[in-house]
Amino acid sequence: MENSMRPPAVPLLNVDPYFNAWSSSDHLYDDHVHHWTYDEHRDSGIFGMVGMIRIDGEVWRFMGKVSDAEEEVNNLEQLQLTVKPLSTIYIFQGAGIKLQVDFTTPLLLNDLDALSRPASYVTFDVWADDGKEHDVQIYFDVTAEWCVHDKKQQVRWSRSTLEDNIADMCIGTVDQPILERTGDDTRIDWGYFHLLVPQASNAVSVIHASNIRKQWIQTNSLPNEDDRHMPRSVEENTPVMAVVLDFKSVDATKETKFLTLAYDDIDSIEYFHQRLPGYWKGNGQTTDQMLQLSITDYSKLKKACHEFNESMIQETTDVGGTKYRDITSLVYRQAVAAHKLVLDDKGELLFLSKENNSNGCIGTVDISYPSIPLFLLYNPELVKGMMRPIFRYSRSDDWPFEFAPHDVGVYPVANGNVYGENKLENQMPIEECGNMLIMMTAVCLAEGEATFAEENWDLLTQWAQYLEKNGLDPGNQLCTDDFAGHLAHNANLSIKAIIGIGSYGILCELLGKKEEKKKYIALAQQMATKWEEMAIDDDHYKLTFEQADTWSLKYNLVWDVIFPLNLFSKEVREREISYYLPKRNRFGTPLDSRETYTKADWLVWVATLADQKEDANALIEPLWLYLNETEDRVPFSDWFDTKSAKRLNFKNRSVVGGLFMLMLKETNWKTANA
Repeated sequence: MENSMRPPAVPLLNVDPYFNAWSSSDHLYDDHVHHWTYDEHRDSGIFGMVGMIRIDGEVWRFMGKVSDAEEEVNNLEQLQLTVKPLSTIYIFQGAGIKLQVDFTTPLLLNDLDALSRPASYVTFDVWADDGKEHDVQIYFDVTAEWCVHDKKQQVRWSRSTLEDNIADMCIGTVDQPILERTGDDTRIDWGYFHLLVPQASNAVSVIHASNIRKQWIQTNSLPNEDDRHMPRSVEENTPVMAVVLDFKSVDATKETKFLTLAYDDIDSIEYFHQRLPGYWKGNGQTTDQMLQLSITDYSKLKKACHEFNESMIQETTDVGGTKYRDITSLVYRQAVAAHKLVLDDKGELLFLSKENNSNGCIGTVDISYPSIPLFLLYNPELVKGMMRPIFRYSRSDDWPFEFAPHDVGVYPVANGNVYGENKLENQMPIEECGNMLIMMTAVCLAEGEATFAEENWDLLTQWAQYLEKNGLDPGNQLCTDDFAGHLAHNANLSIKAIIGIGSYGILCELLGKKEEKKKYIALAQQMATKWEEMAIDDDHYKLTFEQADTWSLKYNLVWDVIFPLNLFSKEVREREISYYLPKRNRFGTPLDSRETYTKADWLVWVATLADQKEDANALIEPLWLYLNETEDRVPFSDWFDTKSAKRLNFKNRSVVGGLFMLMLKETNWKTANA
């Protein structure tokens, strides 16, 4: 597989909302590597990472910026960039050599130990392509910028030797303000950033100032010992952890070496006033053991990642073609790495999202809702991990409303809802109740049993009853598309309420509650019939019930097909798809008749409503064009203008997991009316 799409930003090292590095250039050497927050704070968002190669005594650059030595170093020619679900692979050429650089993070959703381990791999493959032998060394470094929020913060460093003679260099802040910094545009400033060098790599390493790059270029050597001038601020002679890998004589046979980058955050989440470490620490594993395993498991995990990459690439191609393959390959790591995996005090799984570049909330229900197609496909337990915090908070005395909350705090502190300052008028009552009921039904159908629903039946019933009373014709309120403001009589939100009630009926059936099942399925059917009468507007359905000559993407309708409930007549879907297709601009169909912007996740959801594959592709392919042509070089922004490809806001959000809805359609779900 070779991508033809130019990604707006390229995932490199993507583990969680903090350990999350990208390239926003056509070539890996065009600019610095950076954290996903980079465009708001360009200076403090840099994640310094530099790669150079010495071929027969001449130095070439293949990654990052070398600062004061920039003019002294030519770059290799970048031949190819391939983005796979778990791996990003660059190929370079020059001076008789080809160099492949592979960034792989084992975010394997069916292997929670690997998923939660805060480690990522950089693999170098070198071979000659001119029939000759060449003397080759690779220089690689990462800076202390990875472990501070602000460059004025002071850091200290150390090194140790793990079992099997693995060299471990690490850097962290002096103050170590664990879990003290909350918010959206933030970088971690506690814990320790590690660079691990396997014993077999034939390498030398050092912790020093970034001017050693120039020393290595000019003298082919590194300082003999680590810099002792610590602590110091990151802006003062920026500290780097550097390594030189000696490939010696290289011929046409591919030679391989790898490095591991890891980040031990000590504690990951504050959960209702209790500090929780990462999931990987749950069995008593120490940091040294985690680091050791990241090296010893390398071959096994690389093989597993390769197999997953090829399997997912084939499946997405079969379902949606090569453009859909490119899109889903790009978003996989973004969707997963916007979460943190931990265990609560009962030993139950929590999979907590950060609402990146929106408001920084943690565990947001209407961020989880669009993301779940990906996780339902590969591990539904993770969806339960998204929902558990909402159930816990909803039962507390701190939540005053009868409907479901929006969130449980601001990342990484999950101590209770913060959205809208807890004012009633700023909540999303229909949205979040519908979301939780639909998510629960999806999980139970995916797992084939309803124990999780039974454990939370009191709240599910309360929310279903709320939708029964308030859902058909919603009052003036926000929905997940809150950037569009409050809206009364929202037809798409009404669909969510109806599907939510039907979902509750499915849950009743799964739990053997036959009379309740009949009642709620019948109620949902009656409401759907009434909806069609209220929403019809000649050849399509309205944005709001009282506004003629309006329209909107009815993306919530997708669950009527997925489960399937079949509450709405087939004509609703057919009319809507026929209406959306001529409304397309170059980069997609707008969200509704008010503006020209759209949402990427909802585009794929409405495409999933199409009975004809060519109609689905026609709705999705403009999304590929947007990614390929947008001038906003940021991690996938899901909210953009369909005429200009301009990003409106948002980037690096987990909602892109929703782009797997087209694949989810192929899943066999239990029929509600069986």
